[in-house]
Amino acid sequence: MTDTSGQILSARQMREAEARLIAAGSSVEALMDVAGRGAAEWVWRMAAHRRVTVLCGPGNNGGDGYVLAEAIRRRGGDAVVVAAAEPATDACRAARARFGGEILGPDAPVSGEVLVDCLFGTGLTRPLSTGHAALLARLARDHARCVAIDLPSGMQSDSGMLLNEGLPAYDLTIALGAWKFAHFLMPASARMGQLQLVRIGIDGVDGAARAIARPILAAPGADAHKYRRGLLAVVGGAMPGAAVLAGVAAQGAGAGYVKLFAESKRNVPADLVVDQGALAEVLTDDRNTAVLVGPGLGRDAAARERLVVALAEPVAALVDADALVLLAPRHLAERTAPTIATPHEGELVALERAFDLDGAGTRPERALALARASGMVIVAKGPDTVVAAPDGAIACAARARSWLSTAGTGDVLAGVIASRLATGTEPFAAACEGVWLHGEAARLCPPAFTAGQLARAVPLALAHCL
Repeated sequence: MTDTSGQILSARQMREAEARLIAAGSSVEALMDVAGRGAAEWVWRMAAHRRVTVLCGPGNNGGDGYVLAEAIRRRGGDAVVVAAAEPATDACRAARARFGGEILGPDAPVSGEVLVDCLFGTGLTRPLSTGHAALLARLARDHARCVAIDLPSGMQSDSGMLLNEGLPAYDLTIALGAWKFAHFLMPASARMGQLQLVRIGIDGVDGAARAIARPILAAPGADAHKYRRGLLAVVGGAMPGAAVLAGVAAQGAGAGYVKLFAESKRNVPADLVVDQGALAEVLTDDRNTAVLVGPGLGRDAAARERLVVALAEPVAALVDADALVLLAPRHLAERTAPTIATPHEGELVALERAFDLDGAGTRPERALALARASGMVIVAKGPDTVVAAPDGAIACAARARSWLSTAGTGDVLAGVIASRLATGTEPFAAACEGVWLHGEAARLCPPAFTAGQLARAVPLALAHCL
């Protein structure tokens, strides 16, 4: 791995990566200096010469804060430190000794423009003490803006859990060395504001999760035609509108031909082809490169039959919505082609039960366990979407626009991912590309958009990848 800017590390992986840097000749103090000065660059921009208060804890996260405060002071800025406790590590003590500004005790009345939270970082596993929680809350209340260094204090790094109630919301969180899972997982990510990364020389870590980034795509070749670009078969059902919505979204995400297999052409756009033949007969077109089943499928006997027929095809498949509730291990037993599943939380729980999983662990751990048990690529969708593959690959999406919380947007996501799958893109990559395009389309839409507006914005999102 040469590009390390997108890797996401667990707390254990981060400790091990830092240990490797130190073993290679660096030191805790040197890493702290790089991290603190790098974070100071972002705080300096936000403060704009106004007063900065840095809340320092007793560990190395507090040491980062002393370095940051000194960097701002040397630039001519107004930086004061509030020491929540005496330094407890050699590196923190050394950083405090190098700070030439004012150090206040936890009871000192102080206010300013920017509060920088360096109380605790990645290693926190238990709630803040009553005193530390009250101190953080008071300082956050008395400053116009709040910045967290590495992670906001009181948030668990690997799960994104809030370890205390009433934690402040932040305007900016500056990750140090690498992204952590909490930067992407709810409920922590909702309180972090904008995210920035300061590199400290961490190398690529084998098996690290990745942040989903803007894909680099290409326009069709000069000799392209609709079948060469991919034919996606969308299986309709009892509620045809959802499948139509998925089909419209798929048309804008790269596939050259999207065909809807449904009983009626009513309310279907003129450019979306509908085949009303018997599914078992018409779905055998050997030009199909992918099949999408689930949106609007229903849950009756006819829906079960359509699911079985769809999964019997020897092409890549995406299973969504009602099909996820109907899906059982036996439906995948004979499949050799790849399959993607796109469950929301309720559907994720249903799949865990179907595949005899206990649902324990963090969101990435749950998605990965299901991927391995089922053999499918899992897109655990929601405000903190996680993609996991049977081979252990994990990717996390940036926090999505909250306006996506409206009916039909999941159908759009299914259509977009299935379209990328139909183009011949490898399943895990297709899932990540589709998640990014879905999020970008939402960003391009006005507030309170509908699923139809979202689907029509997909080509605009795709244009940003060319």
